[in-house]
Amino acid sequence: MATVRKVKIPEGVKVQIDGTILRVTGPKGQLERNVRFPQVSVTCDGKEVTIATESRRKEIVAMVGTFEAHTKNMCKGVHDGFEYRMKVFYSHFPIQLKLQGNRLEINNFLGEKKARYARIETGVSAKVASDEVVLTGINRELVGTSAANIEHATHIRDRDPRVFQDGIFIVQRG
Repeated sequence: MATVRKVKIPEGVKVQIDGTILRVTGPKGQLERNVRFPQVSVTCDGKEVTIATESRRKEIVAMVGTFEAHTKNMCKGVHDGFEYRMKVFYSHFPIQLKLQGNRLEINNFLGEKKARYARIETGVSAKVASDEVVLTGINRELVGTSAANIEHATHIRDRDPRVFQDGIFIVQRG
């Protein structure tokens, strides 16, 4: 019994497989990913991508599902893109944000004198409003990693989290 997963390619998106490299090109850009895994085959006929295995081993069948999810995310990314909205919450000291190239400077967090920094991954664009940060990009992993870096930079240590609920948090993914 073989495990087969198929991913339909949306209009305006082109998928190529060169050896083990999956290339997805669309109106917003191009993404590449290595899809090499033992006993898993990835093929493309122009209209859909087929990921298959003959094995019944749990880790190999799971990798088929993983490659399916990666392919769907790549197709959605080059066609529509991804956008994460983050909100700035503070009750004690107003947080000030400054975008400096590929990093976000967070000043006056809990009244601290030193600034905190969060790295914005390459390929992700960030917009900073007064109390909102919007991250956009075509690679879902990089956009999510940038959002996680910002949340991590405002993590509160040595204080009661029920009282000090300040920080920058993801409020919408899409």
